[in-house]
Amino acid sequence: MNASKFQISNFKFPENTVLVICGPTGIGKTALSLAVADAVPAEIVSADSRQIYKYMDIGTAKPTAAEQAVAPHHFIDILEPDVDYSAGEYSRDARETVAEIFDRGKLPVVAGGSGLYIRALLDGFFNLDAKDEQLREKLNKRLANEGIEKLFAEFATIDPELASKTHPNSIKRVLRALEVYHITGKPMSQIQQENRDPAPFGWIKIALTMERKSLYARINQRVEEMFDLGLVDEVRSLLDRGFSANLNAMNSVGYKEVVAYLNGEIDLFTCKELVKQNSRRYAKRQ
Repeated sequence: MNASKFQISNFKFPENTVLVICGPTGIGKTALSLAVADAVPAEIVSADSRQIYKYMDIGTAKPTAAEQAVAPHHFIDILEPDVDYSAGEYSRDARETVAEIFDRGKLPVVAGGSGLYIRALLDGFFNLDAKDEQLREKLNKRLANEGIEKLFAEFATIDPELASKTHPNSIKRVLRALEVYHITGKPMSQIQQENRDPAPFGWIKIALTMERKSLYARINQRVEEMFDLGLVDEVRSLLDRGFSANLNAMNSVGYKEVVAYLNGEIDLFTCKELVKQNSRRYAKRQ
C-alpha cells in the first residue's frame, strides 16, 4: 500500500459528510477522486457540466471505462447533448444521489470543474420563475448583432461577483443573468444569496492548486493528447448524429473550435492553439 493510500484509508470521515474535490481543469481532480475511491468505500459524484452528456468523451476528459470501474460514478453520460440541464436540477438530483450513497454506507466524493454545480450542491440554487419573452428576444437579437463579448462586459458591470465565476462564452448563463437583472433590478448573485438553501450534510473541500506555469504546461499537453485521441472525429460524429453546432453543450471549449476547423474557418494548428488558449483562460477563472 502506498503512503497516500495509507493516509486516506486511515482518515475517519465524519458521518454524513461529503468530500469535495475542486480545482482548475487539468490539475488532477479525477486522479485524486479515484485514489480516494481505491482507499475507502466511496462513490464518485461528477460535478462537471459537460461530462453529463453522451458522445462527448474526449473533449470533456471524461473518466475512461477502466477509471469508472474503480468505483460507481454518477452524472456521467446521463443526457443527450441537445438537452439542457440547469444548476438547479443538478442541485436537486445530486442531493438525492448523495443521500442514497450515505444509505449504502459509503463516502460521496464530489469531483469536477463546474464551480456553479458545486455551489448549487452545497448552497442550494434558487430557480427564479421570472421570465420575459420580449426581453429574452431582445437580448438574443443583441447577441446576434453585438456578440457575446459585449453582453458579458455588461453582465460583469452589473454582477461582477457572478461574472468572475462564469465563463465568457456561457451564453445561456449570461443571457439569463441579464434577463433576471432587468426584471428584478437585482444581480443574480444577490438573489441567490438571499435564497440560500444549505445542503443537509457536512462537507470537506480539497481545492487543488498548482504553480500557473506548470498548470498551463499540463493543459497544453492534455489538449495535444485530446487531438491525438480523436477529438476532431468526436466532434464530426456529433454533427453527423444531427446535433447542432449551436447547442449549449457544443459551445464548450474544444468543441466550438473544432467546429470552426471542420467548417474551414481555421486550420488545424490554429484550432489547437485556440483550444489551448481558451482552456488556459477557463482554468484561470475556475
